[in-house]
Amino acid sequence: MARMTMIEAIRSALDVSMGRDDNVVVYGEDVGYFGGVFRCTHGLQQKYGVNRCFDAPISELGIVGTAIGMAAYGLRPCVEIQFADYMYPAYDQIVSEAARLRYRSAGDFTCPMVIRMPTGGGIFGGQTHSQSPEALFTHVSGLKTVVPSNPRDAKGLLISAIEDPDPVIFLEPKRLYNGPFDGHHDRPVTPWSKHELGEVEEGHYTIPLGKAAIRREGSAVTIVTYGTMVHVAQAAVEETGIDAEIIDLRTLLPLDLDAIVASVSKTGRCIVLHEATLTSGFGAELAALVQQHCFYHLEAPIMRVTGWDTPYPHAQEWDYFPGPARLGRALRDIMEAR
Repeated sequence: MARMTMIEAIRSALDVSMGRDDNVVVYGEDVGYFGGVFRCTHGLQQKYGVNRCFDAPISELGIVGTAIGMAAYGLRPCVEIQFADYMYPAYDQIVSEAARLRYRSAGDFTCPMVIRMPTGGGIFGGQTHSQSPEALFTHVSGLKTVVPSNPRDAKGLLISAIEDPDPVIFLEPKRLYNGPFDGHHDRPVTPWSKHELGEVEEGHYTIPLGKAAIRREGSAVTIVTYGTMVHVAQAAVEETGIDAEIIDLRTLLPLDLDAIVASVSKTGRCIVLHEATLTSGFGAELAALVQQHCFYHLEAPIMRVTGWDTPYPHAQEWDYFPGPARLGRALRDIMEAR
């Protein structure tokens, strides 16, 4: 075991994958010589050469389009979109080509590619560097969508994504890159209030896509969440003392519905927590599934705690985030509901 930040764990996953399979190639804006704006690819070009880790022009459409061609040819590209906010020029390629290639070719071609994207806020990046667009991908058949919450999961899930035969959207919460922030604060003490390293296995290991993790067992209420909000949920539960069960989805699609149903059937209450906006967020799908599969077990209405329905508010960034105070109010309210 080694102690790593999420950045180091992602770099380790790429290193392990490139070392095991010569078909794995890594590229994107500034990921080669410079090692990426967040340094996730630092040292890979020096180790594997410019043919396997290289810089791309500032063209997200071009990055994803060429990766689809490489994947169809037999390579396994893992490309980086520098911020998830930049993916919109490439969205047509992702939806119309990558997601559909297996089906439109009747299985003659597959698209084993990964698109890595830093997602979410918390680094004072403003409206064009802080979005959480996961619902735009979970709506698309043929894509898999992954959001890790800690370094160990980030490495194991990324290796699984690279080895998967179909396209995977890999969203990396920027607030967790250098260690979990102090989830007990609704305001940052510093940009990174607490630097905690995760215990990560060295070498090759995988975490299966589509398998959630129970981060805390409880009997009173189920909190279904992912990414950065896992740490907010843990802080809110500690502060309120409510015996909540916390489910870290890890993979949004494929979704571990069995884990959700088992937990809500036990607790009878459910809160869905995510950073993205409320309306049409992925939490709406989760709430609908809980209602469909757990209706006769529910003792209170399903609640959603999310970001605001506004364009990303730079000046009010830490008010926009669901923090432990907002989640704590929801926890108390759902426990009083009948």
